[in-house]
Amino acid sequence: MAIAASSLTSLRPVAAGDKIRLAGVGKRFSVRGNTFQALTPVSLEIKPKEFVALVGPSGCGKSTILNMVAGLMQPSDGTVYYDGVPVTGPNRKVGYMTQKDTLLPWYSVRQNVALGLRFRHAAKDEIDRKIERLLHLAHLSNFADAYPHQLSGGMRRRVALCMSLAVDPQILLLDEPFGALDTHTKTHLHSELLEIWRELGQTIVMITHDLDEAITLANRVIVLSSPPSRVLLDERIDISYPRDVYELRQTKAFAEYVQRIWGVLGQQFKAVA
Repeated sequence: MAIAASSLTSLRPVAAGDKIRLAGVGKRFSVRGNTFQALTPVSLEIKPKEFVALVGPSGCGKSTILNMVAGLMQPSDGTVYYDGVPVTGPNRKVGYMTQKDTLLPWYSVRQNVALGLRFRHAAKDEIDRKIERLLHLAHLSNFADAYPHQLSGGMRRRVALCMSLAVDPQILLLDEPFGALDTHTKTHLHSELLEIWRELGQTIVMITHDLDEAITLANRVIVLSSPPSRVLLDERIDISYPRDVYELRQTKAFAEYVQRIWGVLGQQFKAVA
């Protein structure tokens, strides 16, 4: 979908001082009386408006990090900071798009997108105005009264993204948002997500198992090891925006990043095979 800058003026921009910082953050779980160290103390800082991709083997703590940033889980060690303040409970400035389909099947598209605003007791006029604008941006206006079972997989992902954007998040947490989609649909949504990010300027932290996807979208790719997880590589992707997601993978720069990051990531996949 093409997104016009003029269409986005009523959506609140992100404040310049927002950031995420993990200071010596570790996480342990108890499983049947045994303690499992999922994440060794990790320290990293994510600057305002960055697009960061977390990659690593299954079970390496990527979702755990997102849950701690969202305030849905507390670390066993260290502290998670949002805008310099410790995160001690659910972070209302975060939009969280999980890998599971969270659309309510008995609600229409319009009703699903409005859920977060209703929980926040927003005025009806504000809800109606914001929902109409988001549906327009996502090219879903003609499907506002449709139900999830009437939508394609890509359209359902667009609805889920609108649900996250409706509450004006300053941070978007994306947990494998496009993992179940075919290559064509996924690539199209990559282009749309980058355009939304460039216009609205959220800080985005995304989990993906697809290295090509990580390099296509992010300006930083962080590789985590197998459990107990630690940061193995923090690679800045110096490919300028806007990016043509259809042409990017044919460039020399893209190939060089794939080779360099896969040299680290591939060893982790091999170790847990």
